[in-house]
Amino acid sequence: MASGDVFDAQTNSLSVPRVNLVTMFRLGLFQMGLAMMSILTLGVLNRVMIQEIAIPATLVSVVLALPLFVSPSRVWFGQISDAKPLWGYHRTAYVWVGAAIFAIAAFLAVQVMWQMNSAATSSGGWVWTTQTIGWIALLALVFAIYGLAICASGTAFAALLVDISEEDNRSKIVGVVWSMLMVGIIVGAIISSSLLKQLTPEASVATLQAAVNRLFIIVPAIVFGLAIAATFGVEKKYSQYLSRSTLVNREDSITLGNAWRILTASPQTGLFFTFLLVMTISLFMQDPVLEPYAGQVFKMPLAESTKLNVFYGTGILIAYGVTGFFIVPRLGKRRTARLGCMLVAFCSLLLGISGFTANPAFLKLGLVLFGLATGFLTTAAISLMLDLTAAEAAGTFIGAWGLAQSMSRGLAVVIGGTVLDIGRQLLPSLELAYGLVFALEAVGMVLSIWFLNRVNVTEFQTSTKQAIASVLESDLD
Repeated sequence: MASGDVFDAQTNSLSVPRVNLVTMFRLGLFQMGLAMMSILTLGVLNRVMIQEIAIPATLVSVVLALPLFVSPSRVWFGQISDAKPLWGYHRTAYVWVGAAIFAIAAFLAVQVMWQMNSAATSSGGWVWTTQTIGWIALLALVFAIYGLAICASGTAFAALLVDISEEDNRSKIVGVVWSMLMVGIIVGAIISSSLLKQLTPEASVATLQAAVNRLFIIVPAIVFGLAIAATFGVEKKYSQYLSRSTLVNREDSITLGNAWRILTASPQTGLFFTFLLVMTISLFMQDPVLEPYAGQVFKMPLAESTKLNVFYGTGILIAYGVTGFFIVPRLGKRRTARLGCMLVAFCSLLLGISGFTANPAFLKLGLVLFGLATGFLTTAAISLMLDLTAAEAAGTFIGAWGLAQSMSRGLAVVIGGTVLDIGRQLLPSLELAYGLVFALEAVGMVLSIWFLNRVNVTEFQTSTKQAIASVLESDLD
């Protein structure tokens, strides 16, 4: 057995075929599934809990953000999949087990939500009782498990992408998979909308419960099937992990402590890190409030508000292609990112203003424009991020920024819900309360430009190399 392993490691680079375009799109099915799950949590559950069940938006936001706040576990899951193969696979089995757990956890979360609603209804409305607090704690636990499963499955999948790719085709694989993520948002919104289309604003809780339960059985089952279809046979046929594991330092073996030390060692790194943090929080602050906004201000039924993600996702998909091929090469990465921040700020204000018209068509147009601006900004920011990544420690920077993105998205969800609650307490109308969230997004985008203007690529490359050398020397000492 040992001799066979040596033989495989020695001949792996010669015998392993290159990933073709069909396989790239097949791998994208996994990311497509993750996007569909995000529609269920941030596109359906948030609306049901905030509007139909009337749970405080701050509480809903904290619970929905828990899967993002457990993201530090990604480092640990990556190290486990490196060191301990499961069922003979370093990646695939972890992807499948994680997908099975988060699919089951999503359904269980809905059942806990109904029990929470029953406890609140028996008290004549939402009140803080021992019973409701107990159900909240259980819901938080289920969402934490859901997040851990997402981390385990997603980290193993990302590591698989590294294992099966070469330096010259890695960007192609990432590009295809990232595009499929946006496709998943659109497909998830369409499926969710079709399964909820029979619901009306006057629908009873029993009717709502039956429809949502059916949705949370069908979609997670589809997503689990997509996870299997995306990865079945890929690791065995294409993985070069055995030949590389003793030759390279893998990014998922880097500790959070070392990543933080390197990130904070250079002022330029800190500036760009802060830009990413502020930009990401500002970009996703509307996530927990968009569907309730459509329901409470525009009087849109649940099925129609869920379909709003189609307009947003379509704008992003268009922007990805146009910006990457035409805009960035002409304007440059930093100028494009700066313009993207301005566009997102403008579109955020447009979404806030649309509430005063109560016209769903205005809201949908605003979301298409917001999607275009988001795709415009993220394409430029990711391109700039690659320039601001030292080759000697690329895994450290990409891994730490991925963690920062997850944490900042979690903060964005909490901030969005909290600001909405504050606005509803202090402001005289729902339009102003929701508008406060969108206005704060715009302010955050303007603030992110301030940090972006102080980022210097040349200085970064010089100071980061010195910082990495210093950290490595201190480790040796």
